[in-house]
Amino acid sequence: MQSLGHVRSLAVELEDGQVWGAYGSGELLHGRVQLELRGTVRLRVLEVYACGRATVHWVEGRSVGLNTIYHDYTAYQTFLYRHCQLIPDNGEITVLPAGRHEFPFTFQLPETLATSFEGKHGSVRYWVKAKLHRPWSTVKKVKKEFTVIEPIDINTPALLAPQAGAKEKLARAWYCNRGQVSVTAKIDRKGYTPGEVIPIFAEIDNCTSRAVVPKAAIIQTQTFIARGTKKQKKSVVTSIVGDSIAAGKREVWHGRALKIPPVGPSILQCRIIQVDYSLKVCVDIPGTSKLLLELPLVIGTIPLHPFGSRTSSVSSQYSVNLDWLSTIPEQPEAPPEYSAVVSSPEAEQSLAPPCRSELGGILEGPFFAYIQEFRFRPPPLYSEIDPNPPSDNIRPRCMTC
Repeated sequence: MQSLGHVRSLAVELEDGQVWGAYGSGELLHGRVQLELRGTVRLRVLEVYACGRATVHWVEGRSVGLNTIYHDYTAYQTFLYRHCQLIPDNGEITVLPAGRHEFPFTFQLPETLATSFEGKHGSVRYWVKAKLHRPWSTVKKVKKEFTVIEPIDINTPALLAPQAGAKEKLARAWYCNRGQVSVTAKIDRKGYTPGEVIPIFAEIDNCTSRAVVPKAAIIQTQTFIARGTKKQKKSVVTSIVGDSIAAGKREVWHGRALKIPPVGPSILQCRIIQVDYSLKVCVDIPGTSKLLLELPLVIGTIPLHPFGSRTSSVSSQYSVNLDWLSTIPEQPEAPPEYSAVVSSPEAEQSLAPPCRSELGGILEGPFFAYIQEFRFRPPPLYSEIDPNPPSDNIRPRCMTC
């Protein structure tokens, strides 16, 4: 680090957070400012800031005659701003001798934060900045970023509720009716964590005269909001392709497995940036637009407890399997771009799996959901035996009354 005067270096060191080195809402942020001096230095103020902010920005152009008018869309949302003086500004000069000096600090993080995120049109970032003020010298600054992962507990009634839907479509070609294709699909809950397997239950009826192909994919949708305008970026997280269904036949998926790769959690607490997920089941119908069924998903950080819900009995065997954490590479493999998978005018219709050659670059959004398995106390064990059985003295109620 380049020195100024007798200051050899100025640095900020942070202690690791409670969840895999990351911080969560309500935690204490511990750290220290390290100051190394070559000789005696006169100081006026040493202050430190803890900041966190979501930023959105993009530019759109519109042609007006021979000119192009550009519109700038920018928005901010502040989640964290804390400040303290480690050497107070009391109007006097503080003299420090040569050597190494450390100044500890602690900040209380707010109860509501958004997960750290890096996207195409915006980001959520957190950092600690130290400023050193000396008489008749420029201010020396140093900045240290840290990661925040906002907990999302999938052990809640809303996220444990089954998700189901049904759709149908008439296949037409040259104004001729070639029959109908219908699909019904169900998953046992809405909330999942990375590494889990989603069992898909579906029925696809092909009443047309041609074969159709069913597919399923997890789609990530990044939404950026500024000045009342939304900008979205969609990408395919993972996908599977089913067997071709002949004309007049039916295909049934009895819990077809779709594993969730190590992706970032849903962002639900930010006003200008949202990260949503959905499971999309589609059927490729030759000669017409595709049949698409969408089921909402929430990617959380706190996995399903072993005895958390009866409705999740089918996939609970996957919910507490955390072996995938040890296999995450330091630089994870990127998912395919949404544009590489969906290239037709019907932007939400095609869910074809990408070619392996398309998997390049770095995954957009380097912060992933790390799981702390025993962060919260699990619910009481489920029992089929009624702990408060009815008394024999109570006359049974007539069901027709």
